[in-house]
Amino acid sequence: MLQLSQLYRYPLKSGAAELLRSAWIDALGVQGDRRWMVVDEQNGRFLTQRLLPALGRIVARWQGEQLLLSAPGCADLLVRVTDHAAARRIVQVWRDTPQVVDAGEAAAHWLSCLLQRPCRLVQITEETARQVDLQYARPGERVGFADGFPLLLIGEASLQALSDEVGRPLEMLRFRPNLVVSGSPAYAEDGWQRIAIGELTFRLVKPCGRCVMTTLDPQSGERSADNEPLATLKRLRQHNGEALFGQNLIAEGCGELRLGMPVRVLQ
Repeated sequence: MLQLSQLYRYPLKSGAAELLRSAWIDALGVQGDRRWMVVDEQNGRFLTQRLLPALGRIVARWQGEQLLLSAPGCADLLVRVTDHAAARRIVQVWRDTPQVVDAGEAAAHWLSCLLQRPCRLVQITEETARQVDLQYARPGERVGFADGFPLLLIGEASLQALSDEVGRPLEMLRFRPNLVVSGSPAYAEDGWQRIAIGELTFRLVKPCGRCVMTTLDPQSGERSADNEPLATLKRLRQHNGEALFGQNLIAEGCGELRLGMPVRVLQ
């Protein structure tokens, strides 16, 4: 039987994962997922582990209108943003330039000291969220600060098959999924178009093209010397110049997900 076996949220884009037992799915995916982001202070461009692996050591815990930031060697910082009409700034996420909420000087100082470069912390809301690429989505379907889509799904068997090809166990968090499914054959998700988890339905709209972030150890941030698993993905699962692993999906409605829920393939 197919079931939801792991459920993750990443409150801060490129920050550490939060393992959940249940989650509310809202218009932007997992509630609180990648609603916060670090940007360059000067030009507003988004910063990720691709450039700054130290971002992966930041633990962010979303608490509604608050975000608790923790990192090794730093005092915790509680960030409060209550007035969404104040402190706006334009930022750049790939080709998008949304107007978002700046989290203030204390957060900027904390992050700038940790990352050793001037930066700001920003928050996106449903009102200012980005339109998902209309090649794959409907008008009005939006995403927060995730690269392109609200949700990412990976099958446990797919990770095991890739680990076997690489020749060592790989951590699921190298691939930063939101939803992990057990009970399906390796890469079965590549053929799914619509699924149901509990009462919610989801469209699988595009395979996920992988980048150098998959070569970073999710605990230490150290890059693998052999460029794995990206090298194996490029050798075995490259299509139109992208190394593919996992499926991007969009929820058709809002509702709660819980670990252990059955997963049904509708199409």
